[in-house]
Amino acid sequence: MAKPWDDPKDPEEVLDYVIDWTLPLAGDTIVSSVWTLPEDTDLIGGEETFTPTTVTIWLSGGTAGKDYALINTITTAAGRTREQTGKLRCRTK
Repeated sequence: MAKPWDDPKDPEEVLDYVIDWTLPLAGDTIVSSVWTLPEDTDLIGGEETFTPTTVTIWLSGGTAGKDYALINTITTAAGRTREQTGKLRCRTK
């Protein structure tokens, strides 16, 4: 199921977007994280970081009026692999 970020991103903004994995991890921890951005897009991914329970990506660019689906894939200390899709709306503010 896709997780939306509530506040739309303006194409001129450079912002960080977080997914909190705490509940689905149920005590497990993140040991790696990979973000996949839509192909053929003007949305630009920047620094990617993670903690034991959250993942973050910095984004810039985008086209006003477009919606983007970003996929985050994590691997946990217990060897589980999980995916979450973040829906990002791009709007001029």
